[in-house]
Amino acid sequence: MRDHTTDLAGLRGDCEQCFGLCCVALPFAASADFAIDKKAGKPCPNLRGDHRCGIHAKLREKGFNGCTVYDCFGAGQKVSQITFGGRDWRTSPPEQARHMAEVFPVVRQLHELLWYLNEALTLPAARPVHDGLRRALDETERLTHKTPEELGALDVAAHRQEVNVLLLKTSELARAGIRGKKKNRRGADLMGARLKGADLRGANLRGAYLIAADLTGADLRGADLIGADLRDADLTDADLTGAFFLTQPQLNAARGGAGTRLPESVTRPAHWTARL
Repeated sequence: MRDHTTDLAGLRGDCEQCFGLCCVALPFAASADFAIDKKAGKPCPNLRGDHRCGIHAKLREKGFNGCTVYDCFGAGQKVSQITFGGRDWRTSPPEQARHMAEVFPVVRQLHELLWYLNEALTLPAARPVHDGLRRALDETERLTHKTPEELGALDVAAHRQEVNVLLLKTSELARAGIRGKKKNRRGADLMGARLKGADLRGANLRGAYLIAADLTGADLRGADLIGADLRDADLTDADLTGAFFLTQPQLNAARGGAGTRLPESVTRPAHWTARL
């Protein structure tokens, strides 16, 4: 049974309620993911006056794959409509616009933590730490409502570390019920690894580098995927049902197809279907 105290709809990006903050606040470098260089705080040249992307329908075609896999966890609308009370950075004084760009990444990190905490509270095996998870969720939610000045001074890394202790315990409890020897590949360099059909049930893949790994047909049921880098990993026919702490941005960065089995918390990326 779900035990949420945060509205999950608020943890998904709503571009209609945002002033294009991800297109302004975040930097990127010319690479396989981005066609150009852009500094933090500088608007992307593709951002239109109405805060919409001028090449949204052709991002991959134009070399902006990185934009297609990004998700702000709802931080964009929170900062735009609540933190700054609906004040548009375009019409605000330069100092306030700069402050908005600085605060956005902070709230994005807090919202990502809210996503993990909410998911942790859906796991029956984590019941022994549910009280702590609820307290951490309430505190994290409270932090997202601080003033711009307070958010700018917030030590997000310290808060993440406190929450991570609970998420680690959640992972241990959730994976303990999975039979068999469970692999611990936390933080492992598995870039390009040949893991076709691998038995990774209940594996600890926290922070693992799975860039371009072949995971076709792999069994990832009950695996902890928090922070795993799945860029260009092939998840065709892989089974991720019951995997936890998997986010939509991670999935969007991977490759897969109709046969890929997913947790209910995420949706099948549109570009997977386009490949079929």
